[in-house]
Amino acid sequence: MSQKALHVNSEIGTLRRLLVHSPDSSLGKVVPSKAQDWLFEDIVHLDTIRKKEYDFYTRILLYFLDPEKIKGRLNTIDSPESNRTFYKPDDEGFHRSENVIELQWLLADILKDNTIKLKLVASVCAIEFCSYETQKKLFELNNVELSKVLISGTLKDGSMLFAPIPNFIFTRDIGVVVNDHILLNRPAKKARTREALLTKYIFFNHALFAGFENKIIEIEDTSHHFLMPKESDDKKVTLEGGDVMMVNHNHLLVGVSERTTVEAAHQVVNLLFARGIVDKVTVVRIPKKRDYMHIDTVFTQVKRNVWVMLGNFSRKSIKKEDADPVERILESKKKDDPIKIVQFNRHDIERPVYFETLEDLLINISEVDLKSSEKTVFIYSGNSEFPYDVREQWTDSCNVLALKEGVVLGYDRNDKTTEAFMAQGFQVVHVHELLADLESGKVRVEDLKDTVILMPSAELSRARGGFHCMSLPLLRDEIK
Repeated sequence: MSQKALHVNSEIGTLRRLLVHSPDSSLGKVVPSKAQDWLFEDIVHLDTIRKKEYDFYTRILLYFLDPEKIKGRLNTIDSPESNRTFYKPDDEGFHRSENVIELQWLLADILKDNTIKLKLVASVCAIEFCSYETQKKLFELNNVELSKVLISGTLKDGSMLFAPIPNFIFTRDIGVVVNDHILLNRPAKKARTREALLTKYIFFNHALFAGFENKIIEIEDTSHHFLMPKESDDKKVTLEGGDVMMVNHNHLLVGVSERTTVEAAHQVVNLLFARGIVDKVTVVRIPKKRDYMHIDTVFTQVKRNVWVMLGNFSRKSIKKEDADPVERILESKKKDDPIKIVQFNRHDIERPVYFETLEDLLINISEVDLKSSEKTVFIYSGNSEFPYDVREQWTDSCNVLALKEGVVLGYDRNDKTTEAFMAQGFQVVHVHELLADLESGKVRVEDLKDTVILMPSAELSRARGGFHCMSLPLLRDEIK
């Protein structure tokens, strides 16, 4: 792999390389009594997620990022005789793309080293309170089988050693590339602790990231946090990648949300400024509600001048422009603003800039940071029609992934949001139709523009994350 394996300075530059994790047996082990502990709202059907939903994600990613792996081979790859080996990270027939990179494959690679294997097994056993006998049993497994067990928690014979980590498919949350640095995250919930540990070992030990060891940024709890009362939880340091967006080579957004604390944002600002990695960091505080979770559940970028967002955070909603005078006056006296935005500049930290609404910030990014000469356009979740706006935001209408500027992946179930895209001139295509056209040569990836690719989502959406969540971009082209 090329030395420039890592470089991301926007949300919309053409995607060249990313980290993903295919749904493993963990998703099939979420039971109702543990669903919320494991951050799921519902139990999901594993076979449907794999064969009828996520496999389409793998196919479209390969067509855009590594077409030699797939073009002209779809019939063979998807034949019943192939038994999905192309999609299984622990199988000899796995695609092993160097651009659509599977975390389980990277984990298996580093476990070939006995020293790393010993350390990682011991670390996992420590956080999972395993017996010494279990630790010995794990160390006896080969690297491929062990990588699978460390993720799923289950041995080949079906016996469970420790809890699964079903959220590992949401690779965005485990780390973010900021220019040519890696910001490692600290998950808010105990259910994701093992994810963070496995990721840390991969970034520090895999050959893909050789040469970047000094560019990995970790944040830690403040030394006095351990003495603080529970009500001082804001002093805890938790940070998840859904709250971090690289919008320009000099500008990072950090959300403060249900999953990312003020103290984490504070540390990120100081660490990035101290290293001169960016000049601006904007902290976006949203309500600590499960409905929102991260900032990328309420807005993501589509083009230089186009954003998809939840209308609850629009100027019209914040200022109650549609309300009658009495309602507007009464509502304006509320103290709990739904959003607070402050922008810090490395060269003048004492004089931050404040934005009244999310739209004001995003317009500023489009016009000032990205030099857009076109009017900034907002596409609202559910076309801003209640109750479709909140229903579709819940199923990740605002959580789209840009494969290149103007070409995004979204869920097929968000009908009203799709209508809002169409009203702004976007073409809409279902993924199975697009794959057929790509395979036949009727359509070329290079020719696609202003397109929403609709992905099947009946089960995936119940896991509470869209394609922005299910991607960790490692390399994007510069925006021209």
